[in-house]
Amino acid sequence: MARCRSLLLLACALAEPGCGSPAVVAKPLQSPVVAHQSERLDPELLDDAIGGREDEAYRVGPGDTMLVAVYGHPELSIAPYAGGGMASQSGRLAGLVIDNDGTIQFPLIGSVKISGKTTEELKTYLEHELAVYVKEPKVTVQVVFTGSIRYYLLGQFTQPGLKYSDRPVRLLEAMSLGGSVQLERASLRTAYVARGKRRLPIDFRRLVLDGDLRQNIKLRSGDVILVPDKTSEQAFVFGAAAGHTSRTTVVGFVNGRLNLLQALAAAGFDYRDHAQGRLSDTRVIRSVGDRGEFYTIDAARMLDGDVGPFELAPGDVVFVPPTAITGWNEALAQLLPSLQTVSGLLTPFVQIKYLQQ
Repeated sequence: MARCRSLLLLACALAEPGCGSPAVVAKPLQSPVVAHQSERLDPELLDDAIGGREDEAYRVGPGDTMLVAVYGHPELSIAPYAGGGMASQSGRLAGLVIDNDGTIQFPLIGSVKISGKTTEELKTYLEHELAVYVKEPKVTVQVVFTGSIRYYLLGQFTQPGLKYSDRPVRLLEAMSLGGSVQLERASLRTAYVARGKRRLPIDFRRLVLDGDLRQNIKLRSGDVILVPDKTSEQAFVFGAAAGHTSRTTVVGFVNGRLNLLQALAAAGFDYRDHAQGRLSDTRVIRSVGDRGEFYTIDAARMLDGDVGPFELAPGDVVFVPPTAITGWNEALAQLLPSLQTVSGLLTPFVQIKYLQQ
């Protein structure tokens, strides 16, 4: 009975301040965010980066098969036009196959470099070249097999690898060529499409999880789709730590978590020493797809325990300015040379907005 009364008194004390000892009420800490603003990429920069307009004509490449006919001159036409649809041993329509060097061999003209041309451009070119031998030539060009369309699917796909397609496709269609995405291990926030040396600003979370078809861009042959593992998630810390000159530190996430103080500690900012740049004016650039967010964080008060923590997101750029700055323009001017050193690792938003202009 005594034990029951003790439990009742304890429950009363926790539930009702007026019953027994007063309960301890935790006071939430203030946010460390001093200022916050958001921005989207300029539409012209976005169009230049992504391209792939709906009316964009197909450009031929190595492995494609073409039929070419010259009106009134069957001796210059490819067999199916002249003879009625002859197929090759592989089962597809025979014709001019573009070699690996992007050329074809055409009667009278010889070797013709056509890789990267549209059928209309090739038609005009052949008519111009044949005009030396044929009076007012009329040329018809048709692509009958697209053997040059290929995509590279890397990372957390059930069937990654080199994938071929019989036609140009959009991002979701290309991803389906790799089976399914292993969402429990995939880092959609850091996934990207690479085209040449450029990463495209696509938000895979909005595409895959929210069904945002605005992210379902038209791909080009040779595009790389990479969906990394969550263990590769990281943030980037720039600034001058105590006893060091300006430095760059790449800090990995642990079990998908990383806060600002942990990142600063990993970069060499000692918790016991506040005289290490302008911690009270710490800047964070966060971006995904074509959207960016800019935070000003009072990390000095975080060190003192006066404000709450600030959770980082994969790809965040953290900058502790060495001296007082007047605003974001000055911060970016100081940060830009350091960004260049890790440009290949940064998010497409940062690459396009600050490093490719």
